[in-house]
Amino acid sequence: MPENTIIAPTAGAPDAETCLPDSEERRLASLESYGVLDTVEEADFDDIVELISIICEAPIAVINFIDRDRQWFKSVKGLGVRETPLDISICAHAILQPDLFIVEDTREDPRFSNNPLVTQDPYLRFYAGALLTDKDGLPLGTLCVLDHKPRDLNANQRFALQTLANQVMTQLEFRRSLREQQALIEKLDAVRKDLVITAATDSLTGLLNRGSFEQLLEREALRIQQGAPSAVLMMIDLDFFKEINDQFGHHVGDRALTGFADVCRDVFRQSDILARWGGEEFSVFMPRTKLDNALLAAERLRTALRQNDLIAVDSAPGAITFSAGLCTFNGKQGPAEAMQRADELLYQAKTEGRDRIICEE
Repeated sequence: MPENTIIAPTAGAPDAETCLPDSEERRLASLESYGVLDTVEEADFDDIVELISIICEAPIAVINFIDRDRQWFKSVKGLGVRETPLDISICAHAILQPDLFIVEDTREDPRFSNNPLVTQDPYLRFYAGALLTDKDGLPLGTLCVLDHKPRDLNANQRFALQTLANQVMTQLEFRRSLREQQALIEKLDAVRKDLVITAATDSLTGLLNRGSFEQLLEREALRIQQGAPSAVLMMIDLDFFKEINDQFGHHVGDRALTGFADVCRDVFRQSDILARWGGEEFSVFMPRTKLDNALLAAERLRTALRQNDLIAVDSAPGAITFSAGLCTFNGKQGPAEAMQRADELLYQAKTEGRDRIICEE
């Protein structure tokens, strides 16, 4: 008989509950980490069960895992159930042993002689189980074979039982590695998306930055040239913003910029693209829009700003105002020319006294 084989004693065996190792919670956590419990039957494991059944000439073969209060079968041949209560599990005893666990005759073993699996259908008389252990040596379950008559395994059958048990764990380790790799890939993809968003947005306001807005205009110009409806470009400059920074400090100026961006998000449509062009200048791309509708949106923005104290300083001179220039974006001009036209209209609004909106004619 091989040195690493344990034959179950016929008397004086300790109860399974009193033998639970101190590492039980770690064992259960390890079992959970493999994600195997309550999964569907799979050919890779069914093939192992079928093969060990043939090698050991056993009518019943099972890959099972010992959960907190049940014994669950990943793959099973010869039994019509996928799990049993833990208190009648022979494998719950097997995981307390360091090596192969063999019960030649369950009727002669006081631990199992009154077990309903032994005294009633399916009348299990023989059991041999090889441990399924994780990389830390924690026992998760067994690959086992059972028979309806007392018997034993020869040396080759015992070797095959342990070898195929190792193959079960190799499969589980491989699948867990694949899941971990997939999780890492998904995490890297999320980081990459965050980096793309970070590179495309203004760090203060969260709006698009100038470079991303220019790329957007290039794409939209092609769409319009291919038949998409024309759009409107709007350039906005906050009036006397330098004085706000000089008088109240840049922290107040930054708060005003973020507040202005929030007001813009409330006023403009979700389809409108907002960007911080630079400093206190902002740009808006309004797809499928006519100038008169864009002008109404700009006026709504003026009204909303009057109702919001973006500076939030007692000695502030009042609500922030802005100047704006609006022009049609119809694809006849390139994005750079269109932005230059909107900027010229903005400059005109500023030279005419600020707090006004100028549309191209």
